[in-house]
Amino acid sequence: MRRGRKFFINAIILTSTSLFIRTVGVSFNVYISNKLGASGVGLFQLIMSVYVFAVTLATSGINLATTRLVAEGLADLSNKNIKNIVSHCITYALVFGCFAGILLFFYAEQIGAHILSDIRTVKSLKALAVSLPAIAISSVLSGYFTAVRKVIKSASAQIIEEFIRISVAIFGLNLFMPKGVEYACLAIVCGGSIAEISACVLQYILYKFEIAKCKNVNKSKGKITGKMLAIALPVALSGYVRSALTTTEHILIPKKLRSYGCAPEQALAQYGTIQGMALPILLFPAAFLSAFSLLLVPELAESYARKNKRRIEQIISHIIHITLIFTIGISGIFYAFSNELGMAIYENAEAGFYLKIFAPLITVMYLDGVVDAMLKGLNQQISSMGYNILDAFLSVVLVCVLIPLFGIGGYIATIFISEIINGFLSLNKLIRVTDFKIKYYDWIIKPICAIIFSINVVKALAFRFAETFIGMPMVLFCFIGICIVIYIIMLIILSCINDDDLKMVKSMLIK
Repeated sequence: MRRGRKFFINAIILTSTSLFIRTVGVSFNVYISNKLGASGVGLFQLIMSVYVFAVTLATSGINLATTRLVAEGLADLSNKNIKNIVSHCITYALVFGCFAGILLFFYAEQIGAHILSDIRTVKSLKALAVSLPAIAISSVLSGYFTAVRKVIKSASAQIIEEFIRISVAIFGLNLFMPKGVEYACLAIVCGGSIAEISACVLQYILYKFEIAKCKNVNKSKGKITGKMLAIALPVALSGYVRSALTTTEHILIPKKLRSYGCAPEQALAQYGTIQGMALPILLFPAAFLSAFSLLLVPELAESYARKNKRRIEQIISHIIHITLIFTIGISGIFYAFSNELGMAIYENAEAGFYLKIFAPLITVMYLDGVVDAMLKGLNQQISSMGYNILDAFLSVVLVCVLIPLFGIGGYIATIFISEIINGFLSLNKLIRVTDFKIKYYDWIIKPICAIIFSINVVKALAFRFAETFIGMPMVLFCFIGICIVIYIIMLIILSCINDDDLKMVKSMLIK
């Protein structure tokens, strides 16, 4: 099977899986929002902000290290040491995963009482601690399956994980919801912990079947360990800093909103509406790009190891082109239909208001994620993490300065400033380490014209036949579908999608 076709098939698998999981996840978020309310969602997001740091400590850069080492091993046709590489990475994951789990479990009360300032978070933090070793091992196995281009195995584990998570959480919510928000959050995180452990066991079984076919060579353990640590530890250390800063930011937001004058429940509600409602919807279409981002790391790592500059430039050029066209269209759709989407999904006008505000930022956020993946594949992960740390540090400073002065408006400004600076630095670094160039007219200006025309046509149709989509979700999604079709047609007419793009797709489909 040709490399392009294999990449395409894996991308389709990952995209389908990501779409399914995100669709189920958004539906579950709506269910949780209805159960917990905006302030309950805010409390849950506070718990998860600490959990994100714990996961960063548990994984400690091992996913990237596994993917890079296995991909580089595959690039060397004489290298049959893949089994040893994965074994070393699992040992590393176990050490850090157990350490993070023990730390979170035994310090949960201090974190809940003194850092989060809400003792209702303690039980949930302890329940989440149990899953950290499993998450660390899953990170290794996922990195392995990505590197060997057999993502269907890790994708199947993710689907089963999501099914278990939601099933257990819904059962727990129905059982414990009468006891209050504290136990409702506990039910949700217990579902997550059980699901993570189950997915880890399944991935390990799939890995054992896969690796049984692989012949092993006993190469120097020190050489593998040295390479692994050289990749994982810098990423881990920078990840700790960034994650700690991000967690600090999220803990400070409700506190600073109270300093502005909001009541405690109101502060949690505003925080929950943005973090738990608006942003998950804005990031939902990223499922179409996340697959390419994940697969870019081993693809670029192999090309980098072989010093194939021409292929690197081709990959970067096509992916940046696709990303810009895609994100500009999505940004326009969210901006045009924000109010209707907020009511259709959450029956919450405030969520729709935030969708409109953040819609112009979609291109920056999505592009930054893709560029970060490219930098990691090109051995520029230190620069990438440096920019992310700067982003997180700046966010903490802006939260402390702007929110007490401007309330939730200060938080919105914080997100815009930090995302734009991070995106600019990352893209500038990618341009400097490669020779690719952005075609501003074809990749940006033409797509903007195309989406503006498409939206105006659909809005004219809506005014003529529906006038408003409020209370009519199916009508809304039909008109959004029409908008997407018109946008694609306009891209073809304006030559934003050209023969080279079509040839690239054709080469992926044909052996």
